[in-house]
Amino acid sequence: MPRPAARAWDFRHPDGATAAEKSEVRSAVSRFLMIGLLVLISVSVPVALWIRAQAENHTLDDATVITHHLADYTVGPLITDEVIAGDPAALKLIDSRVAPWLADKSIVRIKVWNPQGRVLYSDVPSLIGRTFDIPRWSGPLLAGGAERASLELQDGLDNDHEADSGELVEIYVRAVDAAGRPLMFEAYFDDQTVHDEQASLLLSMTPAFLLALMVLQLAQLPPAIRLARRIQVDQASRRQLLQHAIRASDLERRRIARDLHDEVIQDLAGLSYALEAEDKLESGARRSLIIRARVILQRNVSTLRAMTGELYPPGLEQLGLIEGLRRLADPLTERGIEVRLHLPDRLDLDRDRSAILYRVAREALTNAMTHAGAQSLELSVEQDADRIELSIRDDGCGFDPEADPPDGHVGLRIIRDTILVTGGTLEIASRVGHGTRIVAAVDRA
Repeated sequence: MPRPAARAWDFRHPDGATAAEKSEVRSAVSRFLMIGLLVLISVSVPVALWIRAQAENHTLDDATVITHHLADYTVGPLITDEVIAGDPAALKLIDSRVAPWLADKSIVRIKVWNPQGRVLYSDVPSLIGRTFDIPRWSGPLLAGGAERASLELQDGLDNDHEADSGELVEIYVRAVDAAGRPLMFEAYFDDQTVHDEQASLLLSMTPAFLLALMVLQLAQLPPAIRLARRIQVDQASRRQLLQHAIRASDLERRRIARDLHDEVIQDLAGLSYALEAEDKLESGARRSLIIRARVILQRNVSTLRAMTGELYPPGLEQLGLIEGLRRLADPLTERGIEVRLHLPDRLDLDRDRSAILYRVAREALTNAMTHAGAQSLELSVEQDADRIELSIRDDGCGFDPEADPPDGHVGLRIIRDTILVTGGTLEIASRVGHGTRIVAAVDRA
């Protein structure tokens, strides 16, 4: 009997696969650039806040120096007993000295306090002579402690005239009057100075900072592209190795099936026919022995023919995976097992991945029928734009997936290794007495 011609399969990547591989590289580079942009933003925001804080501190330091000069050389020496007594002429003299400082609006308000909280002088005459509660830190300041500088809204009882000015720079420094007695000098500065300083620092530092980060990002881009291409080449090599492995497996299965069909099965079938002819010529005990031998031969021939079908299912490439799955379910239905199929009308999947899913289904259905004692089984296939998932659930006796398989029962383990090489997944959920669920998923390409 002539041997069937073996069909050769072309495993070279089509043009679409090359485009997909290029798309993978572009996608990886795009993700790298997007991550770099997010990192750039994540770094820039705290750096900008740091620059703003540094600008504010720098402006507060400058305002403190100005306040010291104003307190030590302009106002402090003019705080005499006459000023303390409220003499108009003495107060007017101070007004004339501080007028140039107030003229450009950079200094909004001036107050001079004694240690008891009494306002000895202010550019607002109505505040002079009034007494307010002074903060607790005023004692250490009057004793020679550190100055106080802040940028905030002014809402204290002594700030009626500053409440509508928004944020102001508030500076407290220690001074002494003409007699050497300690005073607390307070000055308010317009916050625009702070904001101008912050804007100036940001404008001067941000371009250099962003340029440095962008140069770093661009310097990392070529290695990222090379890495993405290397990964893509490795993936392509892995796919080619898998295709060669599948082809070799199919060829070996086909060879074994062909040898069984053309040689062993034919020889056994011929022997069965010879025994049948001999049966007609014999009688008695010898004939009974020949009949039993012929029955055993016929049963073995049927078993071998079923094995050849399992080794290399005829017509899978012509029928497609969906019809192949339906035919796999037929033997279970014939044995009285309820089979529920949820299959799409059409499945867009190449032959290699179809063969892998077919083997998963064949192994699972064979186990459910011969080992699990299942009474019902559900098989479904779901697909989306990227992946195809095969799910098989039975109500059989179940098993422990973590335990070592019995001798010879390594089909699922082999299939799992094959699927993992393709980048797919195989999940097996089972428990003794609670059935088994097998889910295999592969990418479309």
